[in-house]
Amino acid sequence: MELQQRINAFIKLGAFLSQFSSEEFKKNETVPQNDLFFDGFKHQIKIAQESNGWFTKANIVFALNGWTNSLNKTNLSKWVSAYNFNKTNQKNVAIIMAGNIPLVGFHDFISVLISGHSVTVKQSSNDKHLLPFIAKYLEYVEPEFKGKIKFTEGQLEEFDAVIATGSSNTARYFEYYFKNKPSIIRKNRNSVAVLSGKETKEELENLSEDIFRYYGLGCRNVSKLFLPKNYNFDAFFNAMYKWHPIINEAKYANNYDYNKAVYLMSEFNMLENGFLMIKEDESYASPIATVFYEFYEDFTTLNHRLLNEKENIQCIVAKDFINNEIEFGNTQKPNLWDYADNEDTIAFLLKL
Repeated sequence: MELQQRINAFIKLGAFLSQFSSEEFKKNETVPQNDLFFDGFKHQIKIAQESNGWFTKANIVFALNGWTNSLNKTNLSKWVSAYNFNKTNQKNVAIIMAGNIPLVGFHDFISVLISGHSVTVKQSSNDKHLLPFIAKYLEYVEPEFKGKIKFTEGQLEEFDAVIATGSSNTARYFEYYFKNKPSIIRKNRNSVAVLSGKETKEELENLSEDIFRYYGLGCRNVSKLFLPKNYNFDAFFNAMYKWHPIINEAKYANNYDYNKAVYLMSEFNMLENGFLMIKEDESYASPIATVFYEFYEDFTTLNHRLLNEKENIQCIVAKDFINNEIEFGNTQKPNLWDYADNEDTIAFLLKL
């Protein structure tokens, strides 16, 4: 199969997903194979919601909208233009996916296929309904994908390389188990925001998206703030208020109540507004409904520290602080060429 065939298939997939990229699903009669797949995908979205309380319709739609915006001719062409796909030796690449947010392993999936390889997917039980249906759609719009996509719930067999995502604990297991295979092993990472105290209301409101989207469960969610000394939290809390309805969602509210009780019983100092707690803490990974913070003395020292601790950090949200920083509100809107852990997945796959 030629590279352009694969690109064309993903463009068609983008058009298909666009029908589900807003709260009101709208059928587009011009989308290929729609009579076979439109109603079925609506059903899979419903099942995904019922199977995982964190996968609300709003969060699934947000994820699908992101992929709709990525899978178009312009972005796909720009993505592949940086590589030479002419010498790909077809391999079978295994992907072990996380399940913290909807379609979290989809970028690895399309990276393997766009590179000309076959893929064997081991999904998380928390996110197992959407991708197999999407894969079936790809096989219909591009029949040469048939036989190149496999899903398994058992032990991985007959694979040449692996991309595995999990916790730092499971990563140690992956590193041992796959030590004789080319691999990308991803561990726990978190994202941080560096504030100067001069942020506009709009910037802070955009930051609330980075904090609350997907309930903060993604590695690209901001879980830690770095603040100047004597930072005034009033503007921050005012900007967060647009997300206050989140406390009406049972799973989030249960976590908020539990973590608040733990902090109070432990007599930790923290600030809260009824749906978000912020606590001074050196850790990067904060519990649900909590954001940690630290004060910094100056940008130069903080910059040096974050560079030294980059293995713990996925994204840095800031303005005029560091190279490759992300604008407020954009952590959950990565481009196709924005690779997790800054490890170029396509370059890895093309070397196999």
